[in-house]
Amino acid sequence: MRSTSKHRTLIVLSGLPGTGKTTIARELVARVPSVYLRIDAIEHALKTASGSAEDVGPAGYIVAYELAKSNLALGMSVIADCVNPLSVTRQAWRTVAAETSSHLVEVEVVCSDVAEHRRRVESREADIAGFALPSWEAVLRHDYEAWGTERLVVDSALVSAGEAADLIWRHVRER
Repeated sequence: MRSTSKHRTLIVLSGLPGTGKTTIARELVARVPSVYLRIDAIEHALKTASGSAEDVGPAGYIVAYELAKSNLALGMSVIADCVNPLSVTRQAWRTVAAETSSHLVEVEVVCSDVAEHRRRVESREADIAGFALPSWEAVLRHDYEAWGTERLVVDSALVSAGEAADLIWRHVRER
């Protein structure tokens, strides 16, 4: 479904691996006609195409920014699913929204229950063929800058993925 420039929206789900971003994104896509961009899938495709297991650096995000711009320019809303760990990556999403005159909703997904977060990380299975999920230790070491800007914070230890999607969708409609 296309939306007018007044209503097209870029929803960026951010947070450490295992907090529930992808599960929430899937619930949200079922409620909001949109294009879904998942950084894990983009980065994995880039690694596969290059034949290298090395980190692709900012390439996955750069591809996602361009895909988001293209789809927003067509009048589509976009849901981006990414760790989005740095102020520079967060600012880049803001630039995408500004350049396409789109409404931006930044969502930080957290899991305040450390034991539950660890359980999720250690028990989940990759849903992308050949994708290597991070270990709990890798999640703890992950660069993740504190936010210095307004965003909607969703605690996946306190609400289900469906409830989180409903909360985000209400937030979108109220703005």
